[in-house]
Amino acid sequence: MIDRGVMSYLTDEIASQPERWSRAIEMARSAGSALPGPGERVAAIGCGSSLNVARCYAALREAAGQGETDAFPASEVPAARRYDRLLFISRTGTTTEVIDALRQAPRHTPATAITADPDAPLAREARHVVLLDFADERSVVSSRFITSSIVLLRAQLGTDVRSLPAAAERAVARPLPPELAERAEFTFLGRGWAAPVADEAALKLREASRTWAESYPAMEYRHGPISVSDENTVVWAFGEVPSDLLTDARRTGATVIASDADPLVALIGAQRLAAELAKRKGIDPDRPRALSRSVILAG
Repeated sequence: MIDRGVMSYLTDEIASQPERWSRAIEMARSAGSALPGPGERVAAIGCGSSLNVARCYAALREAAGQGETDAFPASEVPAARRYDRLLFISRTGTTTEVIDALRQAPRHTPATAITADPDAPLAREARHVVLLDFADERSVVSSRFITSSIVLLRAQLGTDVRSLPAAAERAVARPLPPELAERAEFTFLGRGWAAPVADEAALKLREASRTWAESYPAMEYRHGPISVSDENTVVWAFGEVPSDLLTDARRTGATVIASDADPLVALIGAQRLAAELAKRKGIDPDRPRALSRSVILAG
């Protein structure tokens, strides 16, 4: 059990995101050739939350017309597929599957690492490194490293993200709807690059608070998942989700949350909810059951 009066590292790190996003935007200006350029065929690779960053980036980069971009779990990178650039994302830079994928990649293919530790194997062995040490975390559950990575990549793609830190500041201060803490099930929905943001929201609730949470590309919700929604469910939409779909969700009795906020800003609400649910349950969100900051496999 944790002392309910003591702030967790996770809570503090969630609250620090506006300032870290500002630094990520500044860093994007100097990232230069370390990150993929227009026209390159790219594979973005990660595990867990970092995989969600990779999937966001792949969707955003293709939508921006900058080139074919795939995203893979580090353990599932196709051996025969060739790319102009590999982008590895890992907070610690020590995850076994990520390091293995880097070492098994073709030697002639430039590899870029986005990481928070300059001394970890990933940073030492990748050809290029984008170091987000200012976004590193003490909590096992990642928050600001993930969102700062996405902000950096969006800025590098040419998206105007200058308003995001101020919007994040408001999201950190905004009270959570009190009824959320009374619900037992959460379903997160998103379209395009917001779909992996929805996956990240669900993952935070599972990791930090052992809460039943699932996520889907929004239009898949009607294809089965809607059948488990009821008055105990929160259906939380990120980004642009059709209003008639949300109407269908309400008909089940579910509480529906939707706004016109940037999906990354909306994610802050889910992160804060995960920390709050952990607090209510007496769970330490910084040290979730059966998890560690990095998955390092023997052998």
